[in-house]
Amino acid sequence: MKKILLLVILVLITYLISWPVPVQPVSWDAPSAPGYTGIHAPNHRLSSLQLISLNEEGPEHVALGKDGKLYTAMASGNILRMNPDGSELEVFANTGGRVLGFDFDNAGNLIAADALQGVLIISTDGKIQKLIDNDDDSPARYPNSVIVANTGKIFITNSSGRFAPSDWGSVFEASMLDIVEQSATGSILEYDPAQKTVRIVARGLSFANGIALSQDEKHLFVIETGRYRVWKIATSANHLDLTQDSTQASVLFDNLPGYPDNLMRGQDGKIWLGFAKPRNDIIDFMGDKPWLRKMVLRFPRFLWPMPETYGHVIAFTEDGQIVVDLQDPAGSYPETTGATETQDRLYVQSLHANSLGWMEK
Repeated sequence: MKKILLLVILVLITYLISWPVPVQPVSWDAPSAPGYTGIHAPNHRLSSLQLISLNEEGPEHVALGKDGKLYTAMASGNILRMNPDGSELEVFANTGGRVLGFDFDNAGNLIAADALQGVLIISTDGKIQKLIDNDDDSPARYPNSVIVANTGKIFITNSSGRFAPSDWGSVFEASMLDIVEQSATGSILEYDPAQKTVRIVARGLSFANGIALSQDEKHLFVIETGRYRVWKIATSANHLDLTQDSTQASVLFDNLPGYPDNLMRGQDGKIWLGFAKPRNDIIDFMGDKPWLRKMVLRFPRFLWPMPETYGHVIAFTEDGQIVVDLQDPAGSYPETTGATETQDRLYVQSLHANSLGWMEK
């Protein structure tokens, strides 16, 4: 009996040490989480959201179109369209993938970052064309967020150069692998529709995510989810490696209390940011221990350290002043990935909710 037990233990140890995993973790020094203090002191201002039923999952991105309609991208591949009060809900288009972010160009076309399909343009009558593919040779293996400048140029965050959702079956799987690995292969792309060309603005981001333009369009605000920060990067930058050179870039917010996700321009110069999840002490502890992260990936998933549910969105100004902080410590509306502000309402985005949260301003 003892021999059998010893054999089982040896097999288990061998498995935990040597079983292949798809990541090659990189060491990084995760800063100590600041917690919910100061400007982020706990409050319940997000706890009483009203809900618009959508009958399906995942209003990850919400934006007001030039036609006055509200659009939102769902997990099914549907892009829904509705009146701002939620009435006349309809399917505007289905991409066959998963749109994570979108914007509208000057002609009212919807430009979509589809994590499974690439960067798409959807005309006002719902016809879909591909601008940038996401095949193995594409610079946009994991398109996540998009913003259109007044010049017509399109800026895109490519979350990972290593893990494409089309290869791993889901957005969650690819995202998790990239953030666990910390190899910082995310990038910012610029697509010129007149020339049909793509260039790399900057690279070296640990899961590049939300994106917004400054009012003068000389800078981009970019979320780096894997390292809890927001960058301010010159739109004129070219192949800027943020791991080595920050002459045209600076960190606007560092060591945030959660995993930042989307950015959306709001009213009066504000920019809204959503936190999908709060920080997790165990995950931060493993930052400089690549071997431990590999070992944890060999555990059953129910044993993985996962952040708790916590609702949290903030608004800030271009000079880095936080002017609004809304929280729901109970996380009753799951994964508050962002917020969309209109003149009379604030809509809250979510990766997995079956409804669209909103509150009156």
